[in-house]
Amino acid sequence: MHNLSINDLARGLREKHFSSAELTEHFLKRIKQFNPKLNAFITITETAAIKAAKEADHKLATKEAGPLTGIPIAHKDIFCTDGIKTSCGSKILDNFIAPYDATVVQQLKQAGAVLVGKTNMDEFAMGSSNETSYYGPVHNPWDHDYVPGGSSGGSAAAVAARLAPLATGTDTGGSIRQPAALTGITGLKPTYGRVSRYGMIAFASSLDQGGPFASSAEDCAHLLNAMSGFDDKDSTSVNIAVPDYTASLNQSLKGKRIGLPKEYFGDGLNAEVAARIQDAIRAYEKLGATIKEISLPNTGLSVPVYYVIAPAECSSNLARYDGVRYGYRCDKPKDLEDLYKRSRSEGFGNEVKRRIMIGTYVLSAGYYDAFYIKAQKIRRLICNDFINAFKEVDIILSPSTPAPAFKIGEKTSDPISMYLSDIYTIAINLAGLPGISVPAGFVNGLPVGMQLIGNLFAEATLLNFAHAYQTVTDWHRTIPQEFAS
Repeated sequence: MHNLSINDLARGLREKHFSSAELTEHFLKRIKQFNPKLNAFITITETAAIKAAKEADHKLATKEAGPLTGIPIAHKDIFCTDGIKTSCGSKILDNFIAPYDATVVQQLKQAGAVLVGKTNMDEFAMGSSNETSYYGPVHNPWDHDYVPGGSSGGSAAAVAARLAPLATGTDTGGSIRQPAALTGITGLKPTYGRVSRYGMIAFASSLDQGGPFASSAEDCAHLLNAMSGFDDKDSTSVNIAVPDYTASLNQSLKGKRIGLPKEYFGDGLNAEVAARIQDAIRAYEKLGATIKEISLPNTGLSVPVYYVIAPAECSSNLARYDGVRYGYRCDKPKDLEDLYKRSRSEGFGNEVKRRIMIGTYVLSAGYYDAFYIKAQKIRRLICNDFINAFKEVDIILSPSTPAPAFKIGEKTSDPISMYLSDIYTIAINLAGLPGISVPAGFVNGLPVGMQLIGNLFAEATLLNFAHAYQTVTDWHRTIPQEFAS
């Protein structure tokens, strides 16, 4: 059952080949068997999952089911879940039981999806390897010595190992697309404002966006249908109609224009990764698309701009974790100042502390104009690059990452090298655009991802292009041998 698509699972449930309770128990069994090797889950919600599956079976029996009714799902542990621990991968929230559901969680409950657990992640979504988690690193299903990418590494690893058919993630600078690429699955970062951020614990508020993980673009389309929509509880939510993302999957690509940004194919790109991307470009040409070189001249500034803006916003958002009302509190504080200092220094990990310090510095008097305001001006230039590019092309194609996955521990002592893992994904968040990573082959047994970038609210176009590629390739169907049976 774990090898079936969402359409096949939904059909099997409707035609009573298996029940949601049986399906859920199948995935729970796989989680128990394989999670000790991968560390993909922080919390397994077995009792609640079986109860929800039985409720789904009742809906299926009364013909009230939708495409996701009875389908197991995992949520990144950044989404608040009523009555279930929501830790953000941090010691400071290790004892936090969320008192409400995030809008995304609520939407997927209403759609009938069955929550099987909360997935591991880089602490407060700060990381590119899932090594900053308080609960330890997640291991890549393709080789346990390698990282799965981050910050949504637990969700990506869970889907890649088929411990869940679907999972949610969040993407602030590539945290859906990069782990999707490194684990050989499909991951989509929607347009900023397309998916509600209410109840999604904030890292950098102008960049964070929730999105789907699945094995294929078609499965992502089903999940995005349920996740998308206006939410009046989220001031950044955009009130425009949500299309049926599955309806346009099979449109022809003949005459469609694909842009290749020359800045994404230069120095720093692994030669074998580049070869896999060239293979994908040839596949699109056979599908009838035309290829055009374009330029995104300010791309090289995206990493430094991001590492001014994101830490600035994180230093503000994380100020609320002080040990007073909820979360970790230090033992026997002498006074209020001691409570604040020790609770935060003991509760946060090194990468979170580093970003808080950077953010506080760039927002401080005397440096705000020199760093933060200048970074926002360059952000506008990056946005303009994409606006100009989409006057010439329908979609932009690039590698998702400069190289395949690296070994656990390889970059932990070199934060700059770690930050450059997201060099092809960060600009998309700065511009608020949608992007998707799809499997495009292997290098030395490790997956390679291809990134497709769309114009604002062009998720349907992205999914159409991704699905078209997946109709002529089988990379998205490939499962690590250890987890295949």
